Amino acid sequence: MNQLRHGVSLLLGLMAWVQVGSAEAQWRAGIARQDITPAGSIWMGGYASRDHSSEGVLQPLSAKALILEDQQGSRMAFVCMDLIGVDFRFCEAIGRRTLASTGIARERIVFNSSHTHCGPVVAGVTPIVYDLDRQQQAVVDAYAEKLKDQLVILIETAVKDLRPADLSYGEGKATFGANRRAMRGKKDPRPDPTAPCDHGVPVMAVRDCRGELHAVLFGYACHGTTTGIYQINGDYPGYAQVAIETGHRGVTALFMAGCGGDINPYPRGEIALTGQHGQALAAAVEAVLSGPMRPLRGPLHIACERIELKLADPPGREELEQALKDKSVYRQRLARHLLAELSAGRPLASSCPCTVQVARFGEDLAMIAMPGEPVIDYALRLRRELSGQSVWVPGYCNEIFAYLPTERVLKEGGYEGGEAMVYFGLCGPFQPGLEQKIIDAVKRLAAQR
Repeated sequence: MNQLRHGVSLLLGLMAWVQVGSAEAQWRAGIARQDITPAGSIWMGGYASRDHSSEGVLQPLSAKALILEDQQGSRMAFVCMDLIGVDFRFCEAIGRRTLASTGIARERIVFNSSHTHCGPVVAGVTPIVYDLDRQQQAVVDAYAEKLKDQLVILIETAVKDLRPADLSYGEGKATFGANRRAMRGKKDPRPDPTAPCDHGVPVMAVRDCRGELHAVLFGYACHGTTTGIYQINGDYPGYAQVAIETGHRGVTALFMAGCGGDINPYPRGEIALTGQHGQALAAAVEAVLSGPMRPLRGPLHIACERIELKLADPPGREELEQALKDKSVYRQRLARHLLAELSAGRPLASSCPCTVQVARFGEDLAMIAMPGEPVIDYALRLRRELSGQSVWVPGYCNEIFAYLPTERVLKEGGYEGGEAMVYFGLCGPFQPGLEQKIIDAVKRLAAQR
């Protein structure tokens, strides 16, 4: 009888402690996950040299959602996907549907793509790269439509999972990312160690009121280009997530790609390296989780702005007709596309819209969600200019519409400096001034309270 009374007392004490802890929790968090692996063979995104569709699955692909709510009831959502990227219209369509069912406004959702080059083509991303036949395009379109439904359900499920939580933040280090614009040369393919790079691994831990880990949101600024095989897989980000979840039963690991537009894994080219880099990134995350992390407090403040980045003057019809004879099949495709626009009476774009989001966690962390494929200079500059606080700068957020060069990269030219614009269906390059325009927008948003 005494043992029974003692057990009941312990249980009541534990319940009271949990209730007190829940009342004092700074946040509520909801988590959900969804398998988004294509059901069959599909054209793969990322490499223009691909000449046939996928050949099976090496590793399943996932989409994961983390919903955060502060003590004032302000919410935001992170949706992290093992995909090459998505476009603006895709995200807007999901945002309209989830606003109705969850009340979370579109500007409070951060969609981030891991940018694996071993996942499916998603409709609207790099439209000039692939010359798909009707059947191949139908498969791509069907995947995108199913994916929209899956992501809506994912966000709704995560909202239903909201429960008291505490957030903390830390930063680790991984060194396999290398600036691909500064390789030493064909005879010595090693990266130049003096070239711009960011080896930081930002980590946000989500724990319940007893201190048990429930989710880990982490990032790294590096392309998902370890290999170009025809088997579906998440590249190193996918392997890193699996490694973390294997080491923490019941924990959900979410990856956010950083400003890795000009960063590649090194070394690369072999499938074994995918796992190696994934394990290295997971080890960096584990080192942060096992050490002291700083608490993240509210309030949560989200600000969003859509700015226009000016493009080079568009070509005329005569110039486009000449481009139909270009040696590059991609320039031919772009010319046909632009001529069709002119024939339909639509003017060619003279600017490109760019959405910037800033999420502030009190005075503890500023997260700057960059769209497109931003080069590493953006993360380095923003962390320098917003010093005095923790700054996390994920790229590949919300819309993959082009590479985002800084003035340095724009002046140097090359692939990220303007040559890649053709694959996105744009007349490039950008006009000078885009870097400061983006930085100014970030500072405006970060200053809002």
